Amino acid sequence: MILRERPGTVNPTVRRAGAFGAVGALALAAPLLGRAAVLPFVLVAAGALAITRGPLFELFARPADREAGRLRGLFDFALAATVLGGLSVFGDLPVTVFAGSVLLVAIGNLGAEIVSVRSSFAPTLGFLTAGAAGAAIGIAGAALLAGEEIAAGSLLLLCLTGALVGALVRSMLFPRDEPPVLLTVGLVLWFLAAVDAGADPSAVAIAVAVMVTFGLLSYVLDTASLEGVLAGVLLGLVTIVLAGYEWFALLLTFFGVGGLATKFRYETKLERGVAEENGGNRGGVNVLANSLVAVGAVFALAAVDAGLLESPTALVPFAFAGAVATALGDTLSSEIGGAFDGTRLITSFEEVPPGTDGAVTWQGTLAGALGTTTIGVLAFVAFPDVALLGAAVVAVGGATGMTVDSILGATAEGRVLGNAGVNFAATLAGALAAAGLAVAIGLVSVTGLAL
Repeated sequence: MILRERPGTVNPTVRRAGAFGAVGALALAAPLLGRAAVLPFVLVAAGALAITRGPLFELFARPADREAGRLRGLFDFALAATVLGGLSVFGDLPVTVFAGSVLLVAIGNLGAEIVSVRSSFAPTLGFLTAGAAGAAIGIAGAALLAGEEIAAGSLLLLCLTGALVGALVRSMLFPRDEPPVLLTVGLVLWFLAAVDAGADPSAVAIAVAVMVTFGLLSYVLDTASLEGVLAGVLLGLVTIVLAGYEWFALLLTFFGVGGLATKFRYETKLERGVAEENGGNRGGVNVLANSLVAVGAVFALAAVDAGLLESPTALVPFAFAGAVATALGDTLSSEIGGAFDGTRLITSFEEVPPGTDGAVTWQGTLAGALGTTTIGVLAFVAFPDVALLGAAVVAVGGATGMTVDSILGATAEGRVLGNAGVNFAATLAGALAAAGLAVAIGLVSVTGLAL
């Protein structure tokens, strides 16, 4: 039997999310309260501990709260907002970022609950849409009350990036736990505000249009799940805005070629038990694990340009390209090699069944080498600091990362690390190998760099 809400009633989860949204709106008072900006959330946290029954308890209580007899969800949300507000009051976090982050999460959760009750669309999309609107209200409202101006491009970038980050963290890691979502969003937006990203609204709008187009194409071709698409849109957006389209071209090559490689002889790989799940489309965790190191290099570039970090700018493209080369090489190696026999464990070269962690084939190794070389060539074309010898350095860095991936697969995967952890470690190794080799052979000088 399907239970339906009586006409005119509000779903309890939606009503509760609306109440949290009202609490989040207290952040708008921060510019007026000055050093007392955290006081409203301190009072809310205290009230959450004191209220154990009555209408307010019923309004804010989640099922787990009723079992515990305490409004833990409300307390945790207020505490996280207090921490973020403290960074604004006693640190350098802009009050606009504080207000925008709190309202993004609070209103985003409301949007997710409304969508989950009212329609068949994914709640993640509801959070994304409502969260972006909430961030816009928080950032623009706080700026107005503080008498500050915010560039349209910066506002657009902060809202979209924050909503994407929040939607991904919420969907993949903490669906019912606001504090880590709120703190993650706040820290990311703090960095973007610090490097003054997205000042040109047309550039941000074009970047958004490009990424949405590629994201929809990936979804239609079934090469990525919804979370995978959102992760790709997020990573591509910040790469374009913070670094440029030439950097994005390398990342797009991994997304596109890697996604198509999962479809290679898919039925054969499915029979062997080595195919990607869900028809070969890549999820958000997979996309992030393979791309976070590369995008971390993009963030490092932005930090160097903003004077927040001291490093030779010429070193960053090698780290970025090395990470991408590793990701593409490893993906091609596993997806192509998984369709062939003759699988051998990299640590002992004994023959093992297909799909064994740390196993390789000559076909997969050749495909992986082709992938790392492709990224090396693209790096030579895209980056003035990467000469022809630099292209070889990138390819070697990618090959190093591929090897690390296989060794970790044979020795640590399933014991110490999961697949995502192995991929992250391998791309980090590829980035460090490419950057280190560039320094070792004199392509990049670090003379005079303060350590």
